[in-house]
Formats: sequence, C-alpha cells, structure tokens
Amino acid sequence: WYLVPRVLRDVSTVDLSVSVLGQKLSMPLCVAATAMQRMAHPEGETATARACRAVGTGMMLSSWATSTIEEVMSAMTTSLGGGGVLWLQLYIYKDRELTLSLVHRAEEVGYKAIFVTVDTPYLGKRCNDMRNHFKLPPHLSMSNFSTASLAFSEGNYGNDSGLAVYVAKAIDPTLCWDDITWLKSHTHLPVIVKGVLNGEDAVQAVNYGVDGILVSNHGARQLDGVPATLDVLEEVVRAVRGRCDVYMDGGVRRGTDVLKALALGAKAVFIGRPVLWGLACQGEQGVTELLELIKEELRLAMALSG
Repeated sequence: WYLVPRVLRDVSTVDLSVSVLGQKLSMPLCVAATAMQRMAHPEGETATARACRAVGTGMMLSSWATSTIEEVMSAMTTSLGGGGVLWLQLYIYKDRELTLSLVHRAEEVGYKAIFVTVDTPYLGKRCNDMRNHFKLPPHLSMSNFSTASLAFSEGNYGNDSGLAVYVAKAIDPTLCWDDITWLKSHTHLPVIVKGVLNGEDAVQAVNYGVDGILVSNHGARQLDGVPATLDVLEEVVRAVRGRCDVYMDGGVRRGTDVLKALALGAKAVFIGRPVLWGLACQGEQGVTELLELIKEELRLAMALSG
C-alpha cells in the first residue's frame, strides 16, 4: 500500500484526537491485549496502564493478564495523566458463570467495553511454545483466576505447549454467533468481536448486534497462511457499511502503518508486540516513549499527506 500525498493544504494544525466507543482519546492508536505482561517486566499490565493514561489512550486488558482487573484499573486511575480508558478482552470459557464473573468485575470497576476473542476455539500450532514446553514461571499466574488449573500455574503440561493444553481444557470450542447474543444479554457494555478477517463474518457480526469489529489475525499465530489484516480491512469496512466501527491490529510498527489503516477505514488501530518490547526495556517509561514515538510519527505522516 502506498500513501499518495496532497499538497498546499495548510497542515499547521494536526488534530489526532478521536472518539472510540464514546470515549475521547488523544490519538487513534491504542494498546492491544497481550497476555502475561509480568513476564516482560515485574510491573506488567499496571505499568502499561499508567503509560496509556500518561498519553491519553486506551488499553485492552487480556483475560490472561498477570495482574487483576481491579489492579490495572487502580493503576490507571491513580496515576498522572489526562486520560486513559480500559477495555476487557474476553475469552469465552466452558464455565459460563466464570466468564460472566470476569465481565461483571470489569463493569463494576469502570471498564468501558468488552472485546470478545472469536478466533481461538483451540490454540494455533506455535512451534516455539511446543519446543519450549511453554508455561508461566512459578512466581507468576493468570491473576484473575483463583484455582491453579484456571490460573495456568499447574506444574506439568506434558510435552506440548502448556498454553495449548490450557485452552483445550478451559476454552469453549462450541462458540458460535448465538453466544454473541448471550454475551450482549448479560452486559450493558459495548461488545466488539475480535478476530474477523472477511466481509461475510463482518456482516454476520453486524446482524448479531455487535458494537464494533476488530480486524485481527491474532498476531498471525492462530491459523498459518491467513492474510495480513491491512489487506482485508477495506473489505470488512465496506461490508459493514457504516453500521458499526471497525478497528484493526497486527503488524503496526510505524505511524505510517496507522495512517494506512485509517485511510482504509479503521476508526482506530491497536498495537501489541512493540508495547511488550518497550515494557521489557524500560517498564512504564518504555511504553510511554513507544506510544509517544508512534504518535509523533502519525502526526508527521498526516501532515505530509495533506
């Protein structure tokens, strides 16, 4: 994809602010859900939340966080900064009451939306995780769960990726469109489906009353051979015909990547891996600097594009 600039447009003022799900953000770049952030830094998701508040943008918290729903909201609301919004990424568990307990906890402390992941009835084949017999180190767990089996803190998962074993045991592979109706009936928060890659599914999502669609291929770690999200974004945007907002994640590394997604119809863009890199390098400061860096790149790209 190329950017074709317009000239002589008076770009002395560039406004990056945007409203996402009714919340004003400083820019159309938000933090995607990435699991187990305390593997990258001791403060994990709480540091990321403080960084998002500092720059005035939104953070999607993973169900599989190593900090609790409540801890992350506390970090967001008690830190310095002029903004910041939290949303919950949700997996649908076989135990539906457990699933709803996560939703209700998020509602109670002020999360503003539920992003339900729909592309993970099973975990994709992640060869490195299989080779390494991936599991959390013993001092960490998925903090939103009370039992060892649900908190991904059992000692032995055999010769497979521990996370693949966890998903097969806990996550509901019968998930279907009617479950979107079920989820919407149990929450007053907006529901966004995360993991749509084609127009047909986008139309279905709108017909089932979703409040938004996140075009995502799960970091290209689920089904091998799927298209890049940027290449299917326009198809999804055209399919929904303005009936809900469309967002995108995957492969975003520069401000020009954000601008291309916006030009193709995304309301906002989510970024994942680079946040973890900043977090691992310098904690909260690293995430803040990463977000400010891409924000400035986007401002300059918008100005140079007219």
